[in-house]
Amino acid sequence: MPAGDRSNEPRASLKSGLQKGRQTRAAILEAALGLASQIGLEGLSIGALAEVTSMSKSGVFAHFGSREELQISVVREYHAKFEEEIFYPAVREARGLPRLRAMFDRWVKRVSVEIDSGCIYISGAVEFDDRPGPVRDALVRMVRTWHDALERAIRIAIEEGHLRPDTDPMQMLFEIHGLILALHHDARFMRNPGAVERAYRAFERIVADYRTSDGADLPLRSRGAR
Repeated sequence: MPAGDRSNEPRASLKSGLQKGRQTRAAILEAALGLASQIGLEGLSIGALAEVTSMSKSGVFAHFGSREELQISVVREYHAKFEEEIFYPAVREARGLPRLRAMFDRWVKRVSVEIDSGCIYISGAVEFDDRPGPVRDALVRMVRTWHDALERAIRIAIEEGHLRPDTDPMQMLFEIHGLILALHHDARFMRNPGAVERAYRAFERIVADYRTSDGADLPLRSRGAR
């Protein structure tokens, strides 16, 4: 660049400002996610988040615009982390029961970690089950996305001959999701020891009801492998 030519300086400054803005927003969102995990989406507010992040209310507001948009952003961020920890690693497993088992295994591990913090999907369902609006819509959309992935895994297991052809994917999905809800209740609310192992045993019982002889030959989950 010729001496004295500063034509690129505004562009570089703008790029730096945008990057800093994204980093600040990501930091606020991470704090919001932690806060919402403890007090729920309904307890989340611009003011509470400003206090936690030691920022001004106007500074937090500038990144989200409204409390509702903040809540929706937290739901999206939670879902993104959920996919990174559970879905993407699980789909690298072999098609059929190995993949379905991996999805359940990682889901249980996620719930185990959330015993002391809470699951935004579960707490959000309680908070927004009868409250129509964009936040509820975002929650439903994210949960349905995960359910669709589980249903596909079940259907693939049927195609691979691991589950009986007459298996009802929606019924099996309902039963598996029920185990997660029971695990969250027993482990987080009741603090019952052994809840995680009971969830695994119940899952294998469900699989046994649907699997074929080919599916029965597949090994159970390997805890040391994950």
